[in-house]
Amino acid sequence: MARTKGFSVRVDGLKDLDQALKKLPRATAKSVGRRTLMKAAQPIAEAGRANAPEREGNLKKSYGVGTKLTKRQKRMNKKESPVEVFVGPNDPAAVQTEFGNQHQAAEPHLRPAWDAEKQPTLERIKDGLWVEISKAAARLARKAAKLAKGK
Repeated sequence: MARTKGFSVRVDGLKDLDQALKKLPRATAKSVGRRTLMKAAQPIAEAGRANAPEREGNLKKSYGVGTKLTKRQKRMNKKESPVEVFVGPNDPAAVQTEFGNQHQAAEPHLRPAWDAEKQPTLERIKDGLWVEISKAAARLARKAAKLAKGK
């Protein structure tokens, strides 16, 4: 079960994936996870961008998927996993637009994107992990065969 601020997600049936990831070298497993999460999260960013209101500023353009946080965001969020991917706008005004304030009504754009994409994203992660693990295992096998042939 994955926990983050405000909600938790339960995913069953990932034991085989976990075992397959453990068979890979640590750096390879992290790369597999990162690639899979980046691909799986892209539709959330696209849906959020589509939902964002059109005004002046860079809200729509700032939507993306990445592995880095700003210094301020790092201070506010404890790292919970060896591989983390973040989705959303990189615009300070996004919070005010999303949740509103005393001068502005809320115009949610990321929350509806997450609500619509959370289950498909989990499926993309499960399917994508198998593909990426298979590719990584094949690369490692080719590399081992090449090394054995060279000796």
